[in-house]
Amino acid sequence: MTQGLAFLLASLFLFGPTSGTVVPIISGTTSGSVVPMTYGPTSGTVVPITSGPISESVVPDTSGPISESVVPVTSGPTSGTVVPFTSGPTSGTVVPVTSGPTSGTVVPVTSGPTSGTVVPVTSRPTSGSVVPITSGHSLPLTFAYPEGSTTVPWEASEASSWAEGGAVSQPFSNFTGSVNDRGICQCSVSMPDTTFPVVRVERLEFTAHVLSQKFEMELSKVKEYVQLISVYEKKLLNLTVRVEIMEKDSISYTELDFELIKLEVREMEKLIIQLKQSFVGSTEIVNQLEVEIRNMTLLVAKLETLDKNNVLVIRREILALKQKLKECEASKSEHSPLLPPPPAPGNCSHGGVVNISRPSVVQLNWRGFSYKYGAWGRAYSPEHPNETLYWVAALETDGRKLEYYRLYNTFDHLLLYTQNRQSRITYGQGSGTTVYKNNMYVNWYNTGNIARINLTTNVVAVTQYLPNAVYNNRFSYANVAWQDIDFSVDERGLWVIYATEANTGNIVISLLNDTSLEVLNTWVTKQYKSSVSSTFMVCGVLYATRTLNTRAEEIFYYYDTNTGKEGNMAIFMPKMQETVQSINYHPFDQKLYVYNDGYLINYDLVFKQKPK
Repeated sequence: MTQGLAFLLASLFLFGPTSGTVVPIISGTTSGSVVPMTYGPTSGTVVPITSGPISESVVPDTSGPISESVVPVTSGPTSGTVVPFTSGPTSGTVVPVTSGPTSGTVVPVTSGPTSGTVVPVTSRPTSGSVVPITSGHSLPLTFAYPEGSTTVPWEASEASSWAEGGAVSQPFSNFTGSVNDRGICQCSVSMPDTTFPVVRVERLEFTAHVLSQKFEMELSKVKEYVQLISVYEKKLLNLTVRVEIMEKDSISYTELDFELIKLEVREMEKLIIQLKQSFVGSTEIVNQLEVEIRNMTLLVAKLETLDKNNVLVIRREILALKQKLKECEASKSEHSPLLPPPPAPGNCSHGGVVNISRPSVVQLNWRGFSYKYGAWGRAYSPEHPNETLYWVAALETDGRKLEYYRLYNTFDHLLLYTQNRQSRITYGQGSGTTVYKNNMYVNWYNTGNIARINLTTNVVAVTQYLPNAVYNNRFSYANVAWQDIDFSVDERGLWVIYATEANTGNIVISLLNDTSLEVLNTWVTKQYKSSVSSTFMVCGVLYATRTLNTRAEEIFYYYDTNTGKEGNMAIFMPKMQETVQSINYHPFDQKLYVYNDGYLINYDLVFKQKPK
């Protein structure tokens, strides 16, 4: 073999949108360059070519979806797989080469006297490289593929020319090579391109697809929230207008109006919370809306506390509707009996209580819902029956100690919590308080004494021991503690209801001198006091109530001090809350003033008409 007899065939097949490059390969006396060969989407191996009379090496095919390297060889900055080419004494053989599912590349082979043989090369649909091979000696070229081995015989010459293959001639001196101990000439070519990262591109495409889907999803959420924000912006504007009207005008608004406004504000608060949790980017607009909604909530709460006139307006409307309803019921049937006319104020020309109206809620006591125990009413004086002084005595939260009370000159002042006189005493006990002739009567704290307090000076004018009366929860009312001694007022004067050990806990009634608190007369009943929820006096008759359930009481017992008779009755008495703490009767307006778990309510009494 001649030493300069090194012929090199290397072709780079780029299977993809950029394949089709023609790579002329010239053999020379020296070898060593590296040829990167690309056989498919994930290929990119480097093929050193070995020439000689005997073919030994095999070229693994990397045209499929997974590249398989044989011998990685590093030549210069890039590395690759070595593909030995074997040469032999015969040339001119036509070898089809398969490197993909479809064929398309044609390789003309020039080899000695029989040069010009065409080697069809099977490649991917996008390949199309043409590799002309010119040689003076016949060397078998072997490629190893998964389908089998194919040999390409070719000839090498000392001065080969690529003109016949349509390629540009390259001098041998551009390539390095060597001859091994068996006389085989080896050379290699270094190609500049590295392997194409198809796997990374596919991953990048998949990631881009997933991000696109997520973006579309978040964009749809943003569109939905934008629509909701638009709706609630209109609601907020509407609320702003309504609140401005409330601030400027003197129109009274019902509690329902405020509840509707607060409900809408709460809905917007929930939306803002959702938006803050969903928004990833800037939340400046959301934060601004949250501040505006918070300000709106505070403003509505302030207006609700200031605008108390609505209670008076509503109450007047309710009274007017009640009157119309009564007239309607009376005129519904000509044969329906008319209600007896009420007796004259402060007059006892009737046959006693026969019915009671539904409760009318005035308001919550001024100290709040926690102060469930106490008493209230309208002050009565026979000399000034039209007096409109109202009093409220809410006990401390222990339900025992009476320390503060308030006086209101008119009912309107009571409704609006305005123009009141608040006073302090040390101390009354229990909810059995009443007011008569500008004096408040209480059971003095932790004793069996009774006391009279002048409302003008807030001074304890008289303290008197109540004979034989028990105290400190010995015989209090059912469900109500510390009310062993209970005061009551009617057309006849000032009464006190209590129990004694001598009477085995049954109710005792005494008429008092309202100035000195001396007992004028006493009546003993057969009704056990602790089975009664409360009592009141009307025209010298004691009426006792008992609890039916959480929404109803019953006036079930009476004792007439005028005749000494007692008996049972059944008048249904609805209530607003579970426990009735006290009942006070006013002779002039003939109403019951009831303290019901902190709420101030009243009832109209219906009396039996005496036959003429």
